[in-house]
Amino acid sequence: MPTATGTIIDATQHGVVPDDGKDDAKALLRAIAAADAVEGKVTLQLPSGRIQIGEVIPLERSNFTLRGAGSGADGTELYFPRPLNIVDDPMRQDELRDYLRRENKYEVNADQNINFLFSEYSWSGAFLLVGPKKDRSVSYDPAKDRRMPVLADPVLGKQFDRKIKVKDTSKLKVGQVVQVQWYSVDGPDSGILRSMYGDLSDWNESEAGTAAPLTIGSHHWTFANRPVVAQPTRVTAIKGNDVTIGDPLLHGISPTQPAVIASWHHLEAVGIEAMRLTFPDNPWFGHHLEAGYNGIYLTGLFDGWVRDVEIRNADSGILTDNAGSITIDKVRTTGEHKAHYTVHVGAVHNVLVRDLVVENPSVHPVSVNTRSTRSVFLRAKVRRDAIIDQHSGSNHQNLFDQLTMHVVPRRTASGWSYRLWEGGGAPYWKPGHGLFNTHWNLKLVFPDSVPDDAVVGITSGLEGPGARIVGLHGNRSVMLDYRPAPYAEMLNEAVVSAPSLYEHQLAMRRARMR
Repeated sequence: MPTATGTIIDATQHGVVPDDGKDDAKALLRAIAAADAVEGKVTLQLPSGRIQIGEVIPLERSNFTLRGAGSGADGTELYFPRPLNIVDDPMRQDELRDYLRRENKYEVNADQNINFLFSEYSWSGAFLLVGPKKDRSVSYDPAKDRRMPVLADPVLGKQFDRKIKVKDTSKLKVGQVVQVQWYSVDGPDSGILRSMYGDLSDWNESEAGTAAPLTIGSHHWTFANRPVVAQPTRVTAIKGNDVTIGDPLLHGISPTQPAVIASWHHLEAVGIEAMRLTFPDNPWFGHHLEAGYNGIYLTGLFDGWVRDVEIRNADSGILTDNAGSITIDKVRTTGEHKAHYTVHVGAVHNVLVRDLVVENPSVHPVSVNTRSTRSVFLRAKVRRDAIIDQHSGSNHQNLFDQLTMHVVPRRTASGWSYRLWEGGGAPYWKPGHGLFNTHWNLKLVFPDSVPDDAVVGITSGLEGPGARIVGLHGNRSVMLDYRPAPYAEMLNEAVVSAPSLYEHQLAMRRARMR
C-alpha cells in the first residue's frame, strides 16, 4: 500500500465542521470536487471529531486517498444517521431490484411471519461508494450485458504460469491493466468448468455422494456475454507474441479452453484510511432484509486499499465487486447490530484481507462470494459465532490463513459438534467452491463450558471439491467432517514451521527475486 500523499486537500477549507451536530455531506462533496480538479496523487484530509453524513459519497477518480485522523477515540468519525433505503438514489439499484423480482428472491420465515423481497442493500451499495462514474459494476440483466473490447486473442497459456502467447500484441502495452476472461463456450461441457471443478464423479459415485451429489449450477454457462472467470492483471512485459502478466494464470488457455484479453474500465490507486464509520443502534430485521447501513463498496478498482478503519453497527462493513489487487488491512467491525457481512470478498481477484477483527454478530463473518478468486483472509480474528462462508458462484483458489475462530459447539446425544463451514449461495451457482480453496493453520477457541477431554466434531454442509485443510487445531481436540472429503493433514496440530502460508510463499517469491 502506498504512503505518498501527493497534494493534500483540507476538508475544513471547504466547509466540513466536525462536532457541530449538522450534516456535512454537501461540504464533503465540495472538498471531493476540489480534489478531483487536482492532477496526480491527491489526499483529502478529514479533521478529527464526528462528521455527520446524510447521503452517499461517490469516490470516482484514480490516485485518491480519503484519510482521517485515525480510527481511535481521538480520530475521525463519519456518522451516518439514516440508512441507504432512505437516502440513496433508487436508480442506482434498479437493475438489482428487477433481478430480485425476476428471480423471485424472497426471504421466507413462517415462524416470524416473514415473506418479503430481498433488500437490494443486502450485498450492494454503501455510503462510501468507490468506482468509475456511472459504471455498471455487477451484471444482473443479461439484456444489458456487453462484452468488453478484446485487446488480444491468446493462443496458449499454462495454468499458474505468467506468460501468454497471443496472435497480435499491437493493442497491448507494458503497464496496462487488462482482464483475462474465460467463457463457458461449450455450455455445461466447457473446458473451463472442468478446470474449475475437476472430476466430480469420484464423489458423486460414492455412497455419500449418491445421497448428496455435487452439481454445477446453470449460471456457469447461461449468460453468453459474461465471463465465468475474470482475472484483472497488469501487463509487465511484451516480447514478440509473448505477453507476461503480473500474477499467475488462474487457468490454462488452449483451443479447447479459450480465453480473451479484454480492456477493463476501472480506477487505480484509491484508498480509504484512518477513520471510524459509525451507524446508530438499529434493529436487525432479518437475513436479506437489511435497511442499508453499509460502510464501503469497492467496485471497478485495481490497486486499492482500506486500512485502519473501525466500522460500528453496520449491515455490511465493506463490500467488494469487479475489483482486483485490493488490500483491506486492520479493519475492525464492532457493535451489537447483527451484520450480513463484515468484509465481503465478492467478484474480485487477488484481494488480501489482513488482520480483520470481528467483534459483532454477523451472518457471514468471513466470506468469499460469487466469482472470488485467489483472495486471502490472513490472521482474521472472529470473536463470536465464527463461521466460514464459501458462497458458491465459482469462487476458487482462495485462502483462509491463520484465522482464530471463537466457537460455541452444541452437545447432543452423539457428542460435541460445531458447523464451521456454512456455505451460502443459490442452487444455480453451486457447488460451494471450486478447486484449491485452502484452510491453513486455523485455530478454534472453545469456551470453558466444553470439557477439557471433549472431542468436538467440526462439520460442514455440502461444500465443494478439492479443498485443502492443514493444521486445524484448537484448545480442545477436534474431529473433521468436511464434505466432499478434502485433502487434510496435521489435524490437531498448529503449523509451526510456516504459520502463515501466504507470508511463507511471499517470502519465497521475494527471495527468488533477489
